[in-house]
Amino acid sequence: MKDKIFQSIINLDKWIENNNYKGYEPFDGLSSKLRPLTLYKKFPQQCLQQFVLRFPFNIRNYLGIEKKYSSKAMGFFAKSYLRMYLIDNEESKYLKKCEKCLDWLIEHICSKYSGFCWGNSFDYQSRSSYIPQNEPTVVWTSLIGHSFLDAFKIFKKDKYKNAALMCGEFILHELPISEAKKGKCVSYLTFMDICVHNSNMLASSLLSRLFSITSDNKYLNIAQKAMEYSVSCQLEDGAWYYGEQENLHWIDHWHTAYNLDSLKYYMDYTGDSSYVAAFKKGVRFYLDNFFMGDGAPKYYWDKLYVVDIQSAGQALDSLVLFSEDYPEAIEIAKKVATWTINNMQDESGFFYYRKYKHITNKTPMLHWGQSTMFSGLTSLYLKLK
Repeated sequence: MKDKIFQSIINLDKWIENNNYKGYEPFDGLSSKLRPLTLYKKFPQQCLQQFVLRFPFNIRNYLGIEKKYSSKAMGFFAKSYLRMYLIDNEESKYLKKCEKCLDWLIEHICSKYSGFCWGNSFDYQSRSSYIPQNEPTVVWTSLIGHSFLDAFKIFKKDKYKNAALMCGEFILHELPISEAKKGKCVSYLTFMDICVHNSNMLASSLLSRLFSITSDNKYLNIAQKAMEYSVSCQLEDGAWYYGEQENLHWIDHWHTAYNLDSLKYYMDYTGDSSYVAAFKKGVRFYLDNFFMGDGAPKYYWDKLYVVDIQSAGQALDSLVLFSEDYPEAIEIAKKVATWTINNMQDESGFFYYRKYKHITNKTPMLHWGQSTMFSGLTSLYLKLK
């Protein structure tokens, strides 16, 4: 099985390099040449974006949507190459690839804000907000900050530590942080106060790691308050809604995984054991509800379809992390890897976007699919080695 996983990683890496680290994304529909027909109005833009997102086949070439770099993908590629370096110790190959991705991120920060931060490479229109290209989010910035800390842990280069610290400065000084009945919530965006649990907990997780290497209480104070808020909103069965507003009451795979990853990081790096029971309850819900018996990862907790590639990639990363406390998680991860390689990897190396009951959307999404699977597979392979 290790050979199967390793070959899958090698095939995916070749595809990534052959495509010059570029690809499509689910929400890149506003990059279409049809966009002027929307008159740049909210509802028509939303319709165009959803049309491209939900069309069962890849029509982006016909709409003039080009493959682009992704900051989040670069962060995930960096930590994947870091793991390959640890596996094979081929310094001349994987170390250089890791550094290339991290250097790209430093060169492509959003310079309009203090600290280091990153956003999408395309404009995005949702029901509630419009996010311009490169407008930073706390999700992207926190996940990338973790990659810099992973690199600093191995290579001890100050530029990686400093980059992570600059991510912390962005979170502390540029994002709205709102008071709640219990704790505080770090906003998803800079220009409006959007409170959702995965972004709030990801911010807490990065600040917790920064506290562990600096002992600076400015990181710990916000990390504690942010985690207090989200844990207080955990449902009785161990799950979290995406957000507390009524229109945000859904429970999906990777946001649940982000929440639990972040809670574990918080406990590990602050030494705060107050939320052990919440973590155990959350992991139990996750393991019991998000996987089919054959390893197919579910998008929502209460139904199988659609099977989304980001669910599979994030599942592998999270299951490996949880395996320290739940040995059964590794067995589930093996099944997820086997099922996903057999059912969603193209012979050219990339992974398909979504599998519906009767059809498969084979669009090669970059951060959404290739980078998350690269990260998940390398995490599992390193664990099995």
